[in-house]
Parts: sequence; structure tokens; C-alpha cells
Amino acid sequence: MKPLKNFRDYIEQGIVKKQTPNKLRAEDLIKESKRKSNSLKLILTKIGLNNDNANDIIEYCYDIIINLIRANMLIKGFNSSGIGAHEAEISYMKELNLTESEVQFANQLRYFRNGIKYYGKAFNKEYAEKVLKFLSNIKLKLKNENPYL
Repeated sequence: MKPLKNFRDYIEQGIVKKQTPNKLRAEDLIKESKRKSNSLKLILTKIGLNNDNANDIIEYCYDIIINLIRANMLIKGFNSSGIGAHEAEISYMKELNLTESEVQFANQLRYFRNGIKYYGKAFNKEYAEKVLKFLSNIKLKLKNENPYL
């Protein structure tokens, strides 16, 4: 896993573009994040967390986090696309005053989720528990950075 660049580097490379703030799209992403959060709670309540569904839980958590980051970016007038967009979005967490360890964990989560999605990597219940705890903490911080969340 390569280290993240500075957010400004992603702008210079054209992966992130400055645009008019898009509050409507941000609200849609926030709604989707809330919908996924509710589905995640239902899964955890009805089925629970186990080694068989750990990857699903990890992917849900990642989707919730990345949607909240994108919403923050859109409200501030940024949009990322193309190769490196997910790295740019994780790098944006530094702009939201999150700690280096939080950004690094999110980057690891991004990398592992990519492994699940494209390479069939499997993770266990213990790692999924760490991701759930991270999600719980990071959601509060992302919401504190943005009055629309």
C-alpha cells in the first residue's frame, strides 16, 4: 500500500476538481449513508457479526465513510473522479482535521476493501469489529465538520 499524497497534489493532478458547491448531491450522499447505516444496524441485530459476513460489514462501513467524506467535499466545492479518486477522498480527511492515525486507518480500510472487491480477500470478525468501532468514532467527527450531516 503506497502512502497517501497531500490533498493539494490530487488537485494539481486533476483527480480532484474545484467546482461550485453541490449541496443537493451532498444531501443525497448523506441520505444514502444513513440508509446504509440503518441496514447495517439491522444486519447486526438480526444476523450478528461473524467470519462469514465480516467482508460485507467491512464494505458497508467503507461505503458509509466514503459517502460522508464525499458529501463534505461536495459542500466545500470539490469533486474527485478517475484513478486515484478514492485515495484523494481519504486524503481529504486531513483537511477535515482528522488525526494521522485516523487517516491511516481509513487508507488501510480503503486498501482492504479494494482487496475484498477485486481480489477475493477475506477478513475475519475481529477486523470487522475494529472497522465498526472506527466507523462509530469517525461518523461523529465527520458530522462535526459539517453542519449538513
